[in-house]
Amino acid sequence: MKNISFRLVCSLALLFTFSCLNAQDLNKVYKKVVDGVAIIEVTEHEIVGKSDHKQEVSVSGLGTGFLVDEQHLMTAAHVVQTAESILIHFRDGESIPADVAAISKTADVALLKLNWAKKNPTIIELGDSDKMEVGNQVFVIGAPLGLTYSFSSGYISGKQKSNKISNALVSLEFFQTDAAINRGNSGGPMFNTKGQVVGIVSYILSQSGGFEGIGFAATSNIAKEVLYNEGLIWTGIDGYMLTGDMAKIFNLPQANGMLVQKVVLLSPMGLLGVKGGTVKSVIEDEPILLGGDIILAINGIKIATDEASINKLAEALKAREGEQPKLELTVLRAGEEVVLKN
Repeated sequence: MKNISFRLVCSLALLFTFSCLNAQDLNKVYKKVVDGVAIIEVTEHEIVGKSDHKQEVSVSGLGTGFLVDEQHLMTAAHVVQTAESILIHFRDGESIPADVAAISKTADVALLKLNWAKKNPTIIELGDSDKMEVGNQVFVIGAPLGLTYSFSSGYISGKQKSNKISNALVSLEFFQTDAAINRGNSGGPMFNTKGQVVGIVSYILSQSGGFEGIGFAATSNIAKEVLYNEGLIWTGIDGYMLTGDMAKIFNLPQANGMLVQKVVLLSPMGLLGVKGGTVKSVIEDEPILLGGDIILAINGIKIATDEASINKLAEALKAREGEQPKLELTVLRAGEEVVLKN
């Protein structure tokens, strides 16, 4: 009995010692990388009220990002997709406005360009996400519920791959994790124990609306491929794809179209005069804004879901450093086709 008790005490002592050492190691890595993490403050427009009492108001939101060089950050696409303004706050007190340089809504990743280079930057290294396996430890830094530079740790719980088509036929890949993720963590870095980013926090699965142990992060390798090689320009719109029965309900003159939900005023699409939705509705349990333009074609390429059309659209909207894209849109507005171009 005494031997069993002694062994139990020794085992618990060893476990406690290992946990303390592990926590100390992660603390060192946290201190090494935290200054490269930034809080992203965005402002966007929302429609409130009903009927003749509707009005557009400005609302603010928070996300997280991280420096990949002295003038660029990575974050999640949904943090900045419809932002009217983006302000990056660093831990040393410096704040710098930013614009979207490249984006992929499907992969939920975006590359931001600061209006000027960060002073004394802490650059975050992108790791090789292919080397991560289920059971590997990770940690996340972000601003959950506004609590800036919060740390949470956990493990890779799984890898979720999709054969759905992204920008240029890039397969999507997300890590599943039990590291605590809440609103404000979006776009934040998921680190391995070496302090390299292996994922960009994307979304959670939840029945309560809060974290329930199932979060997802876009893998770093997919982020690099999409943003550096195949990234799309930021158009400044959020859209809802109309296909099948939905396309028929909206009386489209073709098989598919993109119903515009929101438009950023000073974005490429906003400057063309594209109109967003104004009437809140719910279709098949999904909230949707009605009343906006339906995009039928971009630069003569019809909106479609086949691989050839997606490739053509991706090439037309590909982000090219320093270039302003030439855009010509055919939209369905109040039942009539209208051409918009810059």
